[in-house]
Amino acid sequence: MSSILTNSSAMVALQTLKGINTGLAKTQAEISTGKSIASAKDNAAIWAISKVMESDVKGFSGISDSLALGESTVAVARQASETITDLLTDMKGKIVAAQESNVDRGKIQNDINALKDQINSVIGAAQFNGLNLVDGSNSSVNVLSSLDRTATGVNAAHIQVDGQNLSTGGYTAKAVFSSANASTTKDVAAATLAKADTSTVSFTLDRTITYAEGDAISMRIGEQEVRYTVSAGDAAQTATEQSNRILAGLASAIDALGIADLEITTSAADGSNDGAITLTVTDTAIDGLATDTPADVVGLDQDLNITAQFHSAGAGGLSALTGLDVTTNTGATAALGAIESLIDTATNAAANFGSIEGRIQTQSEFISNLSDAMKTGIGSLVDADMEEASARLQALQTQQQLGIQALSIANQQPQNILSLFR
Repeated sequence: MSSILTNSSAMVALQTLKGINTGLAKTQAEISTGKSIASAKDNAAIWAISKVMESDVKGFSGISDSLALGESTVAVARQASETITDLLTDMKGKIVAAQESNVDRGKIQNDINALKDQINSVIGAAQFNGLNLVDGSNSSVNVLSSLDRTATGVNAAHIQVDGQNLSTGGYTAKAVFSSANASTTKDVAAATLAKADTSTVSFTLDRTITYAEGDAISMRIGEQEVRYTVSAGDAAQTATEQSNRILAGLASAIDALGIADLEITTSAADGSNDGAITLTVTDTAIDGLATDTPADVVGLDQDLNITAQFHSAGAGGLSALTGLDVTTNTGATAALGAIESLIDTATNAAANFGSIEGRIQTQSEFISNLSDAMKTGIGSLVDADMEEASARLQALQTQQQLGIQALSIANQQPQNILSLFR
């Protein structure tokens, strides 16, 4: 039956043409973007997987920077250790020469002293971005090495780098708080802040400690550290006045950090005050936490964790250097025995740094290769096959032309009905 009201052939041709145009638009989008899955509506599951992998690739980029920083830091320490080993080897040659009685031991001792000074210079200069791994001031540091994704989330992995004490003096950590606050670490807990919108916690410096030139007090506030080193003028003062000067120095360093809620009060000249380090905490001072419900603040002890540590001269790994004296037969014999131990210490330190540097380098190469592999994996999931898209485009363009012709023919069919009425 023919009808002038319902043209079934035209409707079929029109639907076919619409389908062809939809496929053509999708193929053109793939060609223009280079992706077969450009948004979640294309394939929600694959798109979600690709976005998670892309976030991991971004994270690995940051890890590469961390590994590069860590490798550079360890490389400086390794080079310093190797240099010290070479200097100690040179010193051994001098000491061996001093075993002969008819040599000028005074001049040999001068050479040894010069080598000692050079070793101290190398130790002091062996820092990268302020971190020194050979002077004994850092027992260990962690280098971010990977992000391990599990079913429950992402965990950060680290490579631990152990510091080596090659100093001729050394550092011995001591608590600097009085017996009322005996711990070297004082946490400001959420329970403390819950008492009111503003809460105060005080640390009292031990007033009985006598400091020597070169000693230092360091305080870590969150991720920032301030330090005050005792000068010769400070060392000449009484213990109370030394504490006053240290507190004033720490206060100045803290002011430079711009932490308005951290205050330090120094004692009066007569020693009547307690020299307290006073921390005034308000809930508004903690970035990203609630301002009106301090009782709910749970991360405060992590954000404002203050540690103070006293570094005093002690036994460094190369402390035996200070006692080397070849001007006498007894001293020359003792020095020959001591230098072997010193060389072993420096050699072991260099070997340890070399081993960890190699590990960091291997991890860095792995992270780079892993990042490339993940990028390839992401590409295989969402990138368009351009050869296939090109072939499909030409086929769809041909189908489009045929569809237009078919629709035109179908639209002409009602015209044929006119011949029946002539």
